[in-house]
Amino acid sequence: MMNLNRKPLVGVVSDTQTIDPHVFHTAGDKYLNALAQASGVVPVILPSLLPDVQVTDYLSRLDGIFLTGSYSMAEPSLYGESRIDLPYRYDTRRDALAKALIDAVIASDLPLFGVCRGFQDINVALGGSLHQAVQDVDGLNDHREDKSLSLPEQYAAAHQVDVVSGGLLERIVDRPSMNVNSLHSQGINRLGSGLSVEANAPDGLIEALSIDALSFGLAVQWHPEWKVMENQEQKLIFEAFGDACRARQSK
Repeated sequence: MMNLNRKPLVGVVSDTQTIDPHVFHTAGDKYLNALAQASGVVPVILPSLLPDVQVTDYLSRLDGIFLTGSYSMAEPSLYGESRIDLPYRYDTRRDALAKALIDAVIASDLPLFGVCRGFQDINVALGGSLHQAVQDVDGLNDHREDKSLSLPEQYAAAHQVDVVSGGLLERIVDRPSMNVNSLHSQGINRLGSGLSVEANAPDGLIEALSIDALSFGLAVQWHPEWKVMENQEQKLIFEAFGDACRARQSK
């Protein structure tokens, strides 16, 4: 029998990185804390061990999936392009895990929340493409952070986003616009199939999306996890994800 007194378990996609000399499967502390504190769930890091461990081996034990941001970029060949000549980090094991998770979540209608690279992972998995360097695209602004600044300065509000009327995000935050941070060099070019735009930056870049096939499937380009307990607008998003996971748990 399901123990409804337990907190929902949320699988968190992992990055693979070498911390010399070994490879580690990692997830950022700020994401895990935001899930535990604002969503009220128990985050569980999912290792990128395909094909030895398949997502079906653990998906039925989880109540939601969270796709983190990352310093790595989605492999451009996944959307039909070659890597551009910039010193980007790539993580093909994360690519494979994210794609498998997204496909499985859509098939099972499990709550899904993605942030930054997670937002881009969803778009790529559903047939969309990315601008590999937003700052070099005519008509788009530079959305990168100034890495010479302190972390609080990097994660400060950078611009407004306009929230699409009648969408999932508007129902959550209950306002037509909100101020967000901006720490990304890539962004959506072609929107994937079965996705709806939930918010746009002033330059027209898509900043939030939802997945039509899911009861709760939301992703944002900004970083709502940063000091989430001090930011009511962003806390509402994590709370909505937690509520969706609890609803799934009770089924």
